[in-house]
Amino acid sequence: MTIGPSVDEMQAAGFPMGGEPAVALDLVDTLMTAVTPPVDLLAAPGAHDTWWRLQLRRLPPGPPPEPAATRRLRTAIRDVFDAHLEQRSAAAVSVDDINAATAAAPVSPRLVMTGDGPRGEARWHTEYGGNAALAAVAAEAVELVADPARSALLRRCANPACSMLFLAENKRRKWCSSNVCGNRVRVARHYARGHAAGTSTEI
Repeated sequence: MTIGPSVDEMQAAGFPMGGEPAVALDLVDTLMTAVTPPVDLLAAPGAHDTWWRLQLRRLPPGPPPEPAATRRLRTAIRDVFDAHLEQRSAAAVSVDDINAATAAAPVSPRLVMTGDGPRGEARWHTEYGGNAALAAVAAEAVELVADPARSALLRRCANPACSMLFLAENKRRKWCSSNVCGNRVRVARHYARGHAAGTSTEI
């Protein structure tokens, strides 16, 4: 498996969350839904292309998808992931959009002969206009939510003011990022304890 960008790389590029084992999770975390109005982290000039460039090493080669297609798939995957967490049925249009993205650029195994012997590689079929990167992310979402062991690790950040999703491969993980929400909660608790102690002394 190709290693994706680290959370530090994502944060340096202006994305507070990233570096998850699945690109599909990094994609849904580009929309902050716990604030009103929601904040689209891909909306800033250049942000859409920057985000895809960071993910390139773990995606099939090819151009990034159009922003509208990215947002449509992001909405669909987010709904399916939220539905899993909330134990409800995902909207039919979300399922259709994910399946359409995977079908638009199907993949097939291909045998390649090299100087070091035979090697297998994936061929993404974009002859009819599908986008391989989008298809790969959609397929990843299917694999994640359809795998009971992996989908059981899907979590939403424990900070009620955060909407980020992640895979809790470490079962003690509660926060999207320890240096963002984890740190905020620790600072808030420290302040509350100090404030309570100060109040007690005055009484």
